[in-house]
Amino acid sequence: MTKDIQRYLLLAAIGVLTFMLLTEWVHFRQKQHELAEQPAATTGAIQSTAPVTTTNTEMPTLATAAAPVASPTAGSPLISVRTDVLDIKIDLNGGDIVYAALPKHSVSMEKPDQPFVLMQQDAKRVYIAQSGLLGIDTAAGRPVYSATSNSFELQPGMDSLEVELTYETLEKLQIRKRYIFTRGEYVATLNYRIDNLSPTPWQGSLWGQLKRDNSEDPNVVSGGLGMSSYLGAAASTATQTFKKFPFDDLAETPLKESMTGGWVSIIQHYFIGAWIPDAKSVNELSSVTTADKMHILRFTSPLQTINSNDSGEFSARFYAGPKDQYALRDIAPGLELSVDYGWLWMIAQPIFWLLMKIHGAVGNWGWAIVGVTVIVKILFFGLNAKAYKSMANMRKVQPKLLEIRERYADDRQKQSQEMMNLYKTEKINPLGGCLPILVQMPVFLALYWVLQESVELRHAPWILWINDLSAMDPYLVLPLLMGASMFIQQKLNPAPPDPMQAKIMQWMPVMFTFFFLWFPAGLVLYWVVNNTLSIVQQYIITKRIVKDV
Repeated sequence: MTKDIQRYLLLAAIGVLTFMLLTEWVHFRQKQHELAEQPAATTGAIQSTAPVTTTNTEMPTLATAAAPVASPTAGSPLISVRTDVLDIKIDLNGGDIVYAALPKHSVSMEKPDQPFVLMQQDAKRVYIAQSGLLGIDTAAGRPVYSATSNSFELQPGMDSLEVELTYETLEKLQIRKRYIFTRGEYVATLNYRIDNLSPTPWQGSLWGQLKRDNSEDPNVVSGGLGMSSYLGAAASTATQTFKKFPFDDLAETPLKESMTGGWVSIIQHYFIGAWIPDAKSVNELSSVTTADKMHILRFTSPLQTINSNDSGEFSARFYAGPKDQYALRDIAPGLELSVDYGWLWMIAQPIFWLLMKIHGAVGNWGWAIVGVTVIVKILFFGLNAKAYKSMANMRKVQPKLLEIRERYADDRQKQSQEMMNLYKTEKINPLGGCLPILVQMPVFLALYWVLQESVELRHAPWILWINDLSAMDPYLVLPLLMGASMFIQQKLNPAPPDPMQAKIMQWMPVMFTFFFLWFPAGLVLYWVVNNTLSIVQQYIITKRIVKDV
């Protein structure tokens, strides 16, 4: 019976490994094909862009809106805004952010001087951040702002940079739209000031929205464990501080929420764009999916009435940058949950915290992974020791098992019965040897998500040729070391009495080696260090038990 269970477990494991290996291979080939066909990214300033297309569904409406402004002409100018962490292009047609690059995050290891582009509006991708005032911005047209310069840059010694756009309506409403950027920060403050010089009151409210098409995530990843990073919308609601809204579901189940504070966002691998309205206001959160498959996540603030010869202000914050969970936590409640560690978050979160602490001490993410592996091994030392003792005892009784197998070769029921009696007499758990792997798997899967989701580990080097722990080892050295360590471990274990199981076990290191070829180098590093520590522990325990025979 026990032998059958072992066989079924092995066959199930092989089936799962084969499936995951094929999944990883398909993903690898697909990614290579995409990279080969990918056009060169645009660098430097954008010379021109198509105006933002507006329809009745893309713009929020207000029944008491002022008369629509004239539609802007095509090819409205852009202004450039540069800080130490952001490279922004603002379209004067509406004052929208139509381009956002991140100089601190390169597009790839091969192009370290080319910043990663989070937002853009071109033939490759439409992903922009729009904002405006109901009563000023309408479906009929957007205001065309003016600025004192076409280029703004945060100079050395400056802590913040203010970019002011101005516009005046025919009704004598003076609008000042300000973006305030801070050194080292990916969050910017949007502030509107309205001076009503008309003879009548004006009523309106602030809106902000993220607009994205169905193009794929530029950091798309799908690992051999069948897990893919999330690309879609997320928002806070009155009942959930963080709730996902997959693009495929938005048309049928749109976001519609009224709550104090809140936020809306579009999440992709490693990066996020988000609007965070006034935390003290009761805001309307909603989504729209247009006929051309544009996904829009929007907030609308409460209406304000500004009397004649009076003024009023609206404000919100906009984030475009990495999914830094500690920074996001300070910006808005629940926003840090965009770093999604899956169903093993309760293990992954402490692992990430531990990685951060060790990295703060050693300054290298590779050594931080080694440190986490050692600590995890220490925590499970006693549990693993029991398993290794069980395997050592199995090795000790191996001759007796073979004798029983030969004696009852024609009676499988009697053979199983005698084996169970032997296990009972020797106080051996035949499945005890599976315990180390079972204990490791939750930690292994949690670390997988930490490596895949934590932007801190993106393009993080270790030593020598390992210059990106979140990518596969380019020379496959770590997977080969992992296979060798697994082979050594196997030699320390007793051979299964069943010849078929023994042959399967002989091929397991080879299968795992191929399987790990495309895994992130950081994850393979964890497994190599863990196997090495296990070999030392298992060797010492086995030698002691054999010596006592």
